[in-house]
Amino acid sequence: MRGLSYIKGNFRRSIFTSNQGYVIGLFKVIETDSEEMRDYINKIVTFTGYFYDLNDEDTYVLYGEAVNHPRYGLQFQAESFEKVKPTEKDAVVQFLSSDLFPGIGEKLAEAICDTLGDDPLNEILANPECLNLVPKLTKKKADKIVTVLKKYDESHEIMVRLAELGFNAKESLEIYNSYGTMTMQMIDENVYDLRFFKDIPFSKIDKAAKKLNIKNDDYRRVLALTAYLMNRLIYQNGDSYLDKETIVNGLRNSFGILVTEDEFKKIMDDLSLRDEVVVCGDDYYLKEIYEAEDYIAERLYIMAASLNSYYDNLDDLIKQMEELYNTKYNEEQVLAIEKAISSNLLIITGGPGTGKTTIIKAITELYQKVNKYSEEEMERYLALLAPTGRASRRMSETTGRGASTIHRFLKWNKDTGEFMINEDNKSAARMVIIDEVSMIDINLFNSLLKGLKSNVKMVLVGDYNQLPSVGPGRLLRDLIESQKIETIYLNKLYRQSENSYITTLASEIRDGNLSDNYLNTYSDYTFLKCSSQYIKKNLKNLCMQIKEKGYEYKDYQVLAPMYKGENGIDLLNKELQEVLNPPSEFKREYKYGDVIFREGDKVLQLINMPDENVYNGDIGVIKYIKQGNTSKSGRTEIYADFEGNVVKYAAKDLNNIKHGFIISIHKSQGSEFPIVVMTVCRSYYRMLYKKLVYTAVTRAKKKLIIIGEPEAFAMSVHNNHEYVRNSKFLEKLVNKFEILGK
Repeated sequence: MRGLSYIKGNFRRSIFTSNQGYVIGLFKVIETDSEEMRDYINKIVTFTGYFYDLNDEDTYVLYGEAVNHPRYGLQFQAESFEKVKPTEKDAVVQFLSSDLFPGIGEKLAEAICDTLGDDPLNEILANPECLNLVPKLTKKKADKIVTVLKKYDESHEIMVRLAELGFNAKESLEIYNSYGTMTMQMIDENVYDLRFFKDIPFSKIDKAAKKLNIKNDDYRRVLALTAYLMNRLIYQNGDSYLDKETIVNGLRNSFGILVTEDEFKKIMDDLSLRDEVVVCGDDYYLKEIYEAEDYIAERLYIMAASLNSYYDNLDDLIKQMEELYNTKYNEEQVLAIEKAISSNLLIITGGPGTGKTTIIKAITELYQKVNKYSEEEMERYLALLAPTGRASRRMSETTGRGASTIHRFLKWNKDTGEFMINEDNKSAARMVIIDEVSMIDINLFNSLLKGLKSNVKMVLVGDYNQLPSVGPGRLLRDLIESQKIETIYLNKLYRQSENSYITTLASEIRDGNLSDNYLNTYSDYTFLKCSSQYIKKNLKNLCMQIKEKGYEYKDYQVLAPMYKGENGIDLLNKELQEVLNPPSEFKREYKYGDVIFREGDKVLQLINMPDENVYNGDIGVIKYIKQGNTSKSGRTEIYADFEGNVVKYAAKDLNNIKHGFIISIHKSQGSEFPIVVMTVCRSYYRMLYKKLVYTAVTRAKKKLIIIGEPEAFAMSVHNNHEYVRNSKFLEKLVNKFEILGK
């Protein structure tokens, strides 16, 4: 490309993509002939141009020129590009610079290849002394290379071949440890069987298949794509099963695969034979979900049908607790407390301010009294559980007892993807109380039941008017609507003063009957009316006022329905960072892609990390950042404080957190905040429906402030058209009770 400069490296992600293929994105530079770009080697630069089929696995050369954008600074403006075909040297460099060889980076790995020629690995095995020829390679590192290579003598050629196919060292090692010397034979027979490795993305396997010259309509690919599509749709939408039309349309629209009636039947027959799918009439289940629903229905019947316990002095003990805690339980609450102690299975449901947490405390105290348990016995036999870390901490604060997430209680092993508390190793718990049950999906509840003994007592607490679980099913709703499990409804509002409105507003939203009062101002509620273009300005001013009043990051939370757009979470997080935690010479920073993490930033955890006691949805603050020249690892480390629990993140872990100045309503579920600020406008229309705004409103304990367009809020309250999940668990549950009850 005469007259043009180039940058070589890897595509990281797109910031903007037009329908015509124009891309603004981020690119990591590893080589360049441009003077302006030399400072960006091994760093991220913004690029622009017209592209197709960019991915983060391949290496590219972009031809163009460096330009200074008046607003965004230095960018690389690409006129053309080409994909760099991986060489055997590239694969060997990746192998030697992997985690198998600590301290051997890419530069040193390249030096080894350049020094030792075309077959460096076999050269090292035949003559370890040859490593003495490599510049800057210490004896300690050379000895390590020889030791590891001898350990993997029979496998290094396979590892290199896997690297050529696009798998990284960790993935390659996992594959080799499973198949050994038969690895390449297995891959040649059906590379798509690698999809059963949970940490290997399907897209990477599909790319490997192309390198093996497997055609798009190869039956092995179609079979694997169908199973992949079913998993994606079910876990994306929360369905329990799919119909044929959805699967066939998905194959056509997403992958360009057309299947006939007979071909579809053969695919489903084969997936059934492979124990991946269960065909139930016209419904197509993933086997794990079908079996989970069956198991849950049977276990719940056994629990509900077991003989209840009988205590003749419950009324007296409840009165004693009322005197002790200087409170008075209403009839609904007394009934709920008594039933929780005497029944084997009970549901307690109610909206905000109806005393659900008060009842949980009363149940735990009464449970200890009637069983005369010591504190040590209570720790052993009582389990207080919730699906999120914040919800479990709230239970602990309310009851004064230890509470846990369900994942932590079941001892989740992130490496194996399994629970250590399971059918073969059950918990000793005799009484389990679970809060925020609306957030629990079919799979997690199935795992919990498998880890509990058959004689356990269970109380399920939640508000089924909230959003359903992220995962498959609509558990709490189906359990209640089945009318097969005893349910206590709490209706009386307690969290309500004379000039307050939050709980009244929640009730109006729940009933779809919004009064004109939502535009009035109360001691705990304000609606700041403004058009869409002024939301950003008003939100920044409001958050600055809250900060100046001395509130800490955990005292208030901004919520929004969507990530994208002018008033989306992604953009507003950057705007709020400017006012709530601006740059300072006293605060260290680390740039990750186009995001700047800064000491003092509010952050949101995105995945469960039980070993670190931090969970999806937890909110913390960046306590300090260690630069590479000060950390033991030699790499930048970010330390985030989650209410006293400090968690370390290396650069490779930063996709597990994002800024939390503003978070999605979905991520806020299971939490309460003293002050909640919510943005609302018509551009959110796809996400404005009753259950979503109900969930947002019920997150506020003391103060709710809504900023935006009143008509958009009113529209959402009257919009019941949420996605209706495909689920027949309710029918299964009713049938199981009727069949087993005969």
